[in-house]
Amino acid sequence: MTSYPFYDVAVIGGGVSGAIAALAAARNGASTLLIEEHGFLGGTLTAMGVGPMMSFHNDDGVQVVKGFAEELVQRLMARGASPGHVADTTTYCSTVTPFDSEELKIELEALLEEAGVAILYHTQLAQVRAEAGQIAEVLVCNKAGLSPVRATLFIDATGDADLAAEAGVPFQYGREGDGAIQPMTMNLKLANVDTAAIRRYARENPSEFEWEQGEEAGLSRLGEPGRLSLAGYFSLWNRAREEGSVSIPRDRILLFETPTPGVVIINTSRILGLKPTDPFDLSAAERIGRRQCRELFHFLRSRCPGFENAIRMDLAAKVGVRESRHVRGLYTLTEADLLNETAFEDAIACGGYPIDIHSPDGSKTHTHRRQRAITYQIPLRCLQVASPGNLIVVGRCISATHEAAAAIRVTPIAMAIGQAGGTLAALAIASGKPPATIAPNEVRTCLRAQGAWLPG
Repeated sequence: MTSYPFYDVAVIGGGVSGAIAALAAARNGASTLLIEEHGFLGGTLTAMGVGPMMSFHNDDGVQVVKGFAEELVQRLMARGASPGHVADTTTYCSTVTPFDSEELKIELEALLEEAGVAILYHTQLAQVRAEAGQIAEVLVCNKAGLSPVRATLFIDATGDADLAAEAGVPFQYGREGDGAIQPMTMNLKLANVDTAAIRRYARENPSEFEWEQGEEAGLSRLGEPGRLSLAGYFSLWNRAREEGSVSIPRDRILLFETPTPGVVIINTSRILGLKPTDPFDLSAAERIGRRQCRELFHFLRSRCPGFENAIRMDLAAKVGVRESRHVRGLYTLTEADLLNETAFEDAIACGGYPIDIHSPDGSKTHTHRRQRAITYQIPLRCLQVASPGNLIVVGRCISATHEAAAAIRVTPIAMAIGQAGGTLAALAIASGKPPATIAPNEVRTCLRAQGAWLPG
C-alpha cells in the first residue's frame, strides 16, 4: 500500500472540468492532487474523441465563457493547435473551437505543472470513507494496489458523480420520471477527406443538410474561411438505413473538421438503452460503438462525396458519455432557468449553448431555445451538496435536471464550472472554513480577477 502526501484539495477526474478545477485550486494557493484513470488529461475532448469545443459564445456571438478556458484556447492557438473560435457552418451555434487533441493533452499538463498540481495517472476511485458528514479519505486503485488518499477538500470531476454517489449524495439518474439518459456515442476520426468537395456538394444540394438558422445563413457561412461543420447527407443516409447497410439509430451524419485540413471527426454513432455506470453495459457500449463506426466508415467511403479516399485514423479511446447521474445539490438548475435567463446572486458561470437533447428513445435530436439569443447563469449552489461538507462537484454531473444538463454539459461551460469549483475550494482552504460558508461574492470577485465573464 502506497502512502500519498496529505493535500489541501484532491480532484477526482482529469477531464477538462477537473483539470481546470485543479488549476484554479492551485493558482489560488491550495496544494492540489489530480487523479485521472487514463494516462492523459482532457476527458471528453481526448479520451472520448469529441471535437470541436462548442460553444464559448451565445447565439449573438457574445463570448460568455472566458477565464482559464479562454487561456487554454489562446495557448493552443499560439502553438498552431487551434484556429480559435470560428463560425459554425451548421449554424447550430454561432462559433465552434477546433483543437488538436494531442496538443490539448500537453497544454493541460503544462498549465497544471506550472501551477504545481500533482498529477496521478492510471488511477481509479475504489471506495470512499466518510465520517461525521465529511469525506475522511478515498481509496484509489492503481499499479501500487489499493491506497488511501487524504485531503481537506475533495472535488468530484468524474462526470458520472462516482465520488458523490459513493459518499451517499442523493442523485437523479438521467431523465426525471423514467431515468432514461441521452445515448452514448463512439467518435470516429478520418483523414484525407476532401472538404472542398463536401462544400461543393452542400452548395449544390442544400436540402441534404440541416441549417439551424436557415439555408441562406448556412450557405453564407459555408463560404467563410475556417473549419467545416455539417449535419446531413440525409437522402444518402436514409437510403442506406432502408437497405440495411447501416443499423445506427441516428437520422443524420454529423461531421466536424479539426485544425488539420482534411481530418474530420464523425459524431454519429448512437448507443441506446445502456448505462455508463454499469460496467457490463459500458463494456457492451464500447463493442457496439466500434461496430457502428465500421459501418460509418464504409458508408462514407462508398456513398458520400468528399469521403471517397478517406483514411480511418482511429476510434476514441473510450465511448462518449453525455449523461448519467445528476447530483441533488443545494439548488437544481432547470430548463426554465435557462430559457428565462434566471438571474442568480451566486452565479459563477454562464453559457449560451442551447438545450441539446439526443433522444434517449430514438434517432432524433431535440433542441430547445428561444427565438432570441440568451445567456443563462449557473449558480454556485449547483456545485454544493448538503453532505458531505467537504465535497464540491464540477462538470456535467452538477445539480441540474435532464433538460438543463443537456445545455451545460458542453466543454467550455464545464471548464467555467471547474474554475468556479476549484476557486471555491482554495478560498475555503485559505479561510479554514467549510466551502458552504464562503460568501458567493468572494468567489465571484476572485473569478472576475481571473478573467471569468460573469453578469452583474
